[in-house]
Amino acid sequence: MVREVIAVDEFGQNRTLFIPAERALTIYVDKRELVTLMTLGAHPEWLVLGYLRNQRLIENLAEIESITVDWDVGAAAVKTRQGISDIEKRTEKRVVTSGCGQGSLFGDVLDAFDGIKLPEAKVTQSQLEDITDTIRLQDSIYKQAGSVHGCALFSISGKSAEKLVFVEDVGRHNAIDTIAGWMWLQDEAVHGQDKVFYSTGRLTSEMVMKAAQMGVPIVVSRSGMTEMGLALALQLNLCAIGRATNKRFLCFSAPDRVQWQTRTIAA
Repeated sequence: MVREVIAVDEFGQNRTLFIPAERALTIYVDKRELVTLMTLGAHPEWLVLGYLRNQRLIENLAEIESITVDWDVGAAAVKTRQGISDIEKRTEKRVVTSGCGQGSLFGDVLDAFDGIKLPEAKVTQSQLEDITDTIRLQDSIYKQAGSVHGCALFSISGKSAEKLVFVEDVGRHNAIDTIAGWMWLQDEAVHGQDKVFYSTGRLTSEMVMKAAQMGVPIVVSRSGMTEMGLALALQLNLCAIGRATNKRFLCFSAPDRVQWQTRTIAA
């Protein structure tokens, strides 16, 4: 997933370093071309599943008969059992989002949020510290090569936050789709009720939408938040936490989902 290259620094000296090796993956559903994603390709089946789920094209895992990935031609062929009804109409309107590498959402996804009710959940400040510490210590492509985003899913069912899965990709929308696919494959063993979603990238409307569709009521980022992302988080009563590093963070929405601890403000 990384490639060794030679670059010339400001002193005119050659330096050997690593850069992420992204690849194009075109998704075909029942032989119909759907979309091409630029990805590191670590877990292509998870990515495809999560993409279809978050685009609301597939509602049940049983609808899919098979997924075949062929990197020689850069394609993922999805075969469904009965086809996707009105797929042409459902995919004709596309909204280009602010996701890295130009993420996109099909138009009908934007109309589906009135019916979403997120589960009750609270996160403690010590669990937030567990999350930031875990990410800080995580072996990653970012530490080796930079230029990627990382996303993770944590369980907060116990006293400490437990990392369940960590994914890196060239775009944060790919990383969250991959985690959504992983969750789906776990069936009922992994749901969003006692989970926190973490992203190294900013919390945009797309990230909030996808977290909500996964049933995850708390999202955390080491970066900031956009205006539309905040508006959606407030509408959904989703707890959005940004600028999370070490013991510091900013809660932008649903502060009632945080179990606050008494802290001394440094002089």
